Amino acid sequence: LTNVVTEIVGGAGWVIDHYRLQNESSSGYLIAALEADVGRDCSFTAHSVTLNGALIRNDIHVLLNGEGSESVLNGLYLLADKQHVDNHTEIEHAKPHATSQELYKGILSGAAHAVFNGKILVHKDAQKTDARQTNKNLLLSEHAVVNTKPQLEIHADDVKCSHGSTIGQLDKDALFYLRSRGLDRAEAQSLLSYAFASDLVGRVRIAPLRARLDDYMLTKFKRSQG
Repeated sequence: LTNVVTEIVGGAGWVIDHYRLQNESSSGYLIAALEADVGRDCSFTAHSVTLNGALIRNDIHVLLNGEGSESVLNGLYLLADKQHVDNHTEIEHAKPHATSQELYKGILSGAAHAVFNGKILVHKDAQKTDARQTNKNLLLSEHAVVNTKPQLEIHADDVKCSHGSTIGQLDKDALFYLRSRGLDRAEAQSLLSYAFASDLVGRVRIAPLRARLDDYMLTKFKRSQG
């Protein structure tokens, strides 16, 4: 069992990038909490990547505590067998003219189980808030399960907020197109799975880490479809 707590305080005008790459053993348990207080005109970006582990719990709370502050949450989880991950996020808009963007994607195979519970809270004085939240999930087997709950709680009247979630399987037309171009079914499924996750990997600004994730995904999807 690993229990991790991270606290971040962003001063005026700061630019902060935070990366968490989780690759526990197949019998490992991880509970992780991230608390971020983002000040005036501060830009905070958090990347959460879950690759392995029996049970993973990620709790993220971001307080946009200054005018013009910005938060970006990027999340990717790749699960197989009977693995389980919980992602619970809350972005709290406390001041005016703040923005937040959240994109979490999951790819599940075997009997894996994922939970996404994302909340955006806009306080009464946080006018001109601009907030977007999206959760997308790809199921590679009939036994994989995702429970997703995007949530908005808005107490201001001059805001732009949106949220949404999707759960689906690989597109049959896309599979047919790739197979008509000479790929077998496993290769086509691997390529489409990689494409689904690649936009999040592309957001990683640390080149060696981005290359490591690319290699990991290509190997994982080939093995899972083999």
